[in-house]
Amino acid sequence: MKFPKSVNTYCPRCNAHTKHSVSNYHAGQRRTLAEGQRRYERKLKGYGSTPKPKQKRFAKVNKKVTLVFTCSKCGYKQVKTLKRMKKVELV
Repeated sequence: MKFPKSVNTYCPRCNAHTKHSVSNYHAGQRRTLAEGQRRYERKLKGYGSTPKPKQKRFAKVNKKVTLVFTCSKCGYKQVKTLKRMKKVELV
């Protein structure tokens, strides 16, 4: 799906419709000292075998697309999730 790089949409901070630049969402770096991450690493530790089975069959083929809308006036960022699709191209 082709999606425009700039969109005119509502900004809650400006309380008006302004021009927003659109970019793909990228997940940040995981915190290694977070409790869930420590628990997960403890679970993976062992005698070389994996405690969780490798998934053989996948139900979903596509991922949901997440876009970040950044207001050109105030810099407010909104994260919006689109439907499932194979590829998104920002044009």
